[in-house]
Amino acid sequence: MNIEEIQKTTEFQQFDRKSVRIDAKSLAVVIVAMANADGGVIAIGVEDNGTLTGVDGQKERLNDLLRVPFDYCVPSIHATPEFVEVTDASGLPNHIVLLHVPQSMQVHATTADEVYYRVGDKSKRLNFEQRTQLIYAKGEHYYEDAPVNNSTIADIDKQVLVEYLQQIAYNKGPEAYIHENDLLVRKEEYHGRSYEVLTGAAVLLFATNPQRFFQRARVRVIRYEGTEEKFGTEMNVIKDEIFNGGILAMTNQTLAFVKTQIKEHTYLGNDGRFVTVPQYPEFCWMELIVNAIAHRDYSILGTDIQVKIFDDHLTVESPGILPGLVRPNNIRQMHFSRNPKIAQYMHAYKLVKEFGEGVDRMFREMEEAGNPAPIYQQIGFMVKATIWQHANTTNGELNGELNGELNGELNESQKETLYYIKQHEGLNATNIAAGMRISFHTIDKHIRVLLHMKLIERRGSKKTGGYYIIDNTNSKA
Repeated sequence: MNIEEIQKTTEFQQFDRKSVRIDAKSLAVVIVAMANADGGVIAIGVEDNGTLTGVDGQKERLNDLLRVPFDYCVPSIHATPEFVEVTDASGLPNHIVLLHVPQSMQVHATTADEVYYRVGDKSKRLNFEQRTQLIYAKGEHYYEDAPVNNSTIADIDKQVLVEYLQQIAYNKGPEAYIHENDLLVRKEEYHGRSYEVLTGAAVLLFATNPQRFFQRARVRVIRYEGTEEKFGTEMNVIKDEIFNGGILAMTNQTLAFVKTQIKEHTYLGNDGRFVTVPQYPEFCWMELIVNAIAHRDYSILGTDIQVKIFDDHLTVESPGILPGLVRPNNIRQMHFSRNPKIAQYMHAYKLVKEFGEGVDRMFREMEEAGNPAPIYQQIGFMVKATIWQHANTTNGELNGELNGELNGELNESQKETLYYIKQHEGLNATNIAAGMRISFHTIDKHIRVLLHMKLIERRGSKKTGGYYIIDNTNSKA
């Protein structure tokens, strides 16, 4: 950064300005926060408004500040000072110090045992749960190796474990595998009695009912009508499915369902032949979902993975910050496994197809298919990944295909409404809207289309009557 940028740049995640008058403990907060996040630069001798007041003539105070990374940070942080010549606000020669704070693979605290994390231009103090999550995210400990209270070896589904051992050609038997891979942890009660419990990985991978211990270790898939999420009377949810079970079953069920919701686009190519392309290359949307399941932070117990499907994009939201040194700007090159046992398990089943290289391949396949590049965002303690449909498609062109069935007359939402009426003949519009969890206004529009196309009919009065299929064999669905 040049002097003008140092003065005028708005403070952000990796840059802050501090007067040389700042006290050591306050500076420690910023240094700790940056080291725990993405690293950064602190310009010392520059006021918050960009005025250059410098550090010359403040030797003792400056020395105290330069010792802060070692004396007030636990463990110490190897920040590097850079002295820069400036002309201060009084027009005199002076210096400022650019303190370069590295991104760290450790979790750092102040001497008051407080942990901070840089969020935008603020240093956010973490509570106990967030501090624990940061420890797991940086790989100092793996949550999948932590003991799960009240679990026992009896909770293991032996059939699931045996199938996995066959998959990896392990022939010593289930009990040997469990002990060799530390899937049981010995705990001790306060009066000295010891007992064994399963680890998080053992429960998530092999338990008969993992959600008994991790209620929100599940995937929720939500299909929306349109291109944005709406609420209240305009709520536009078409489908809302939750998938539970062990990692393998949950992943396979989620992928199978999402596949039924990916549209295809058929158009006439330059050579006069029809060309069919999906909204997104299959590898790409599968990679987003598999990565979310493999690398989510399972120590965050209050939320689940959410797959949100819109008309023109698909978003996967996963609990936890990006692990290790992985950030949105280096995610193609940097790989770090938050849950190595879970990742290895999924790799054995070919779900993680290219260990450590899947994200880069996803970017390449999206580009080759003509889709925009995926977008990764770190929003609080959630990772949000989004892919957008094929660049040559529009909503109008995509309304014809769902689940591989060409349908040139009904759009997807109208088709869903027709299916629902088939299954619940006799309901009125109000009950259909309630059952499908879609606004009455939207359902009323769909019903008008279906009536116009003579796919349904109303029997009885508008108040008390209901809707019925006219001819199932000739329906356009």
